[in-house]
Amino acid sequence: MAGGGIVDPNSGARAHLYEYKITSYFIFSCIVGSLGGALFGYDLGVSGGVTSMDDFLKEFFPGVYIRKQESLHETNYCKYNNQLLTLFTSSLYIAALLSTFGASIVTRNNGRRISIICGSISFFAGAILNAAAQNIAMLIIGRILLGVGIGFGNQAVPLYLSEMAPAKIRGAVNQLFQLTTCVGILVANFVNYGIEKIHPWGWRLSLGLATVPAIAMFIGGIYLPETPNSLVEQGRLEEARQVLEKVRGTPKVDAEFADLIDASKAAKAIEHPFRNLFERKNRPSLIIGGLCIPAFQQLTGMNSILFYAPVIFQSLGFASGASLYSAAFTSGALVIATLISMAFVDKFGRRAFFLEAGVELFCCSVAIAITLALKFGEGTVLPKGIGIFLVIIICVFVLAYGRSWGPLGWLVPSELFPLETRSAGQSMVVCVNMFFTWVIAQGFLPALCHLKYGIFLLFAALILCMSFFIYFLLPETKQVPIEEIHLLWRDHWLWKRCCSPEENEQELTEKKGDHKSPLRIRCGAIATSESGNPTCRGSRRRTEDPREFLRSPSCPSTA
Repeated sequence: MAGGGIVDPNSGARAHLYEYKITSYFIFSCIVGSLGGALFGYDLGVSGGVTSMDDFLKEFFPGVYIRKQESLHETNYCKYNNQLLTLFTSSLYIAALLSTFGASIVTRNNGRRISIICGSISFFAGAILNAAAQNIAMLIIGRILLGVGIGFGNQAVPLYLSEMAPAKIRGAVNQLFQLTTCVGILVANFVNYGIEKIHPWGWRLSLGLATVPAIAMFIGGIYLPETPNSLVEQGRLEEARQVLEKVRGTPKVDAEFADLIDASKAAKAIEHPFRNLFERKNRPSLIIGGLCIPAFQQLTGMNSILFYAPVIFQSLGFASGASLYSAAFTSGALVIATLISMAFVDKFGRRAFFLEAGVELFCCSVAIAITLALKFGEGTVLPKGIGIFLVIIICVFVLAYGRSWGPLGWLVPSELFPLETRSAGQSMVVCVNMFFTWVIAQGFLPALCHLKYGIFLLFAALILCMSFFIYFLLPETKQVPIEEIHLLWRDHWLWKRCCSPEENEQELTEKKGDHKSPLRIRCGAIATSESGNPTCRGSRRRTEDPREFLRSPSCPSTA
């Protein structure tokens, strides 16, 4: 397989010794922790609805309201092209981008739980300010506070869920973040639909209700346990052991606890985690998890589909209910797709979902582009049959995204970074994700106006590139303990070069009688002599027991 495989539990790691049970304590921790997704999702859903409400536009963007009411002779592609209005939405993502670096420091030094609580407080303040806004300045400041809350939440929550989850179900647990995000979008759209009829202050209620998930997250966060990984990192070993036993539902956690301590020792040796991200040995996790996957998640075109759905539904004649129907179809499909992914991602793997969905996303984007090119002109209404076809294609697109790039765009990066760079790495993930979200939010409408249906062909080309990237460069991480992900790089056709640079290779000679057996030094890998016993690449030490070998401080793979 081009992307490599999982670690054999008999190769020297302790994963096969891990034990766990699903406890009520673990379930509570995951539910409360995942509420950070509800904050993100509610804001995504509510802001799009509010910016289309006439009362909101009259008060803050009267020019846009006048343009909306006039019968302009323009294509539907350019109908909503206004940069000032999109700035209201996109300013949140810039704030989230910048705040994630501060969140990284808090997450590493004070724990994941404190970051989650800080995020809920900032989000609450932003929601209150937006609901009470009297001018655009108050709106923007409120959006910045919301962005800070999302930056903290998105930085800490995926880490929290990944570290609390047992390796065998980590994929499903981590995707609770995506599930609550989708549920938040769905709830927000129904709230907008119901509140739109309340004049002239209904939009204030929509924005103000964002305080509800923030309050729930704050109260739950007070009783939320810190992750054992973070407690070990802070030197609170006894407490970490107690939490690990309680979360796993068994006192037999010696192997997992030993791995946490080993990882923590490596983490404490790193004084500058952001600088360490760029070291050669961390390039695979940086390139895949920190840069490419969070960028690709936004470049799939999902946001454009969510935007364009109301126009298509209006063409079908749903009129005033178009926003509700489009929201119900797209948001509902996202929720269903996330549940599918949660149920099967730990069985079939991350790569399978990425690649299978990539084919669907590519075909759907091309189908949408061709259909609009042939049937969607200036001032024309789509025939009903064509409209129904597009609705089906959009639902297939959303279902494919919702079980692949949507949830896995957060899951896979949270798995790839070692403990010493995990907080800094997650900050990089959020930073890149928020930057490209801002680019799409700010630039999609002008691109749609100028490229028209060609924008979907562009997304199709990007999806094709993403799929090739996954096939050749992403190793499978399902059921691999999070502290042993680094072992995957040693067997990958490309990334093993980052672990064992050619210029550092040396020749070792082992004598057995009169015979000499040459061995190559390779970081984090096992070489075997003629006798069949493992010998550490990078050390002359020999051992009869492979497990003892990997635990040895002389072997680079445990560093």
